[in-house]
Amino acid sequence: MSKRMIEAAKFVEAGKSYDLTEAIETILKMPKAKFDETVEMHIKLGVDSKQADQQVRGVVVLPNGTGKTKKVLVLAKGERAEQARAAGADFVGDDDMITKIQTENWFGFDVIIATPDMMPTLGKVARILGPKGLMPNPKSGTVTLDVAKAVLETKAGKIEYRLDKNNIVHCSIGKVSFGMDKIKENYKTLLEVIVKAKPAAAKGTYLQSIAIATTMGAGVKVSPSSK
Repeated sequence: MSKRMIEAAKFVEAGKSYDLTEAIETILKMPKAKFDETVEMHIKLGVDSKQADQQVRGVVVLPNGTGKTKKVLVLAKGERAEQARAAGADFVGDDDMITKIQTENWFGFDVIIATPDMMPTLGKVARILGPKGLMPNPKSGTVTLDVAKAVLETKAGKIEYRLDKNNIVHCSIGKVSFGMDKIKENYKTLLEVIVKAKPAAAKGTYLQSIAIATTMGAGVKVSPSSK
């Protein structure tokens, strides 16, 4: 553990589950890094990610954004390409952009939004994009005809949530500079969506544990019932 992490851990009482306000206060009191740290939320769910009927995945627009402006690449042609430009997409193209990714190993973007007709061609670079989590998917709203809406939502703070192999959802819910109220609002928005996404096949306790942490700080457990 780093010296900062050791110091941060002193602020956390071992084994304690904090109410939400106290948990946020705790992470904000920890020693600060030289940059505006991201606030992360980790939610352990009582599901089995290996089962198709127990998947938890979707998107949500955080009311206060994430504190990071994402660079968006839109793959579309004609009128929809123009709509994407008007909506503020950072890069717009079609086959030329796919070739650029394939031949130049270009990754100057954070999100790809594509119209359905571009997906067969985009399949050429699926093996490159997939491992990086960049392949567009209808479930995340990144394969759509309404590219303008998708660009605006992404720029406004839309995030994707999904289970990892340990049945945990990891998401960024803001920056330390947001302060109490904005972090709390983003936390509640994400948690509400996760609760609504509970699979019908899930048995037992659904929200098993929740923790929040900053990039360089120690994790703080939050009581799942905390408001």
